[in-house]
Amino acid sequence: MLRWMRRVRAIVSGRVQGVSYRASTVAEARRLGVTGWVRNLADGNVELEAEGPDDLVAELLAWCRQGPPSARVAQVVVDERVPTAGETAFGVQRDA
Repeated sequence: MLRWMRRVRAIVSGRVQGVSYRASTVAEARRLGVTGWVRNLADGNVELEAEGPDDLVAELLAWCRQGPPSARVAQVVVDERVPTAGETAFGVQRDA
């Protein structure tokens, strides 16, 4: 079965730094088999890019809207990107 690939960039706002949001996102993305990265932004938000089958990226984005238990997500803004197929895993990228 051929699955449609999707890549997104998301900015997550709220109480999302200092609450294990990045590490939890990595764990969830790896569980789903999605590739990409996550990092903290200087403005207190978290940015991520994720790529994989459409249904799995959608599942990760749904998780991002909740985050780990200590997070309080206010908003997730998603932009569609062109899939690159250039990554083999999901990890933490250096903070911006």
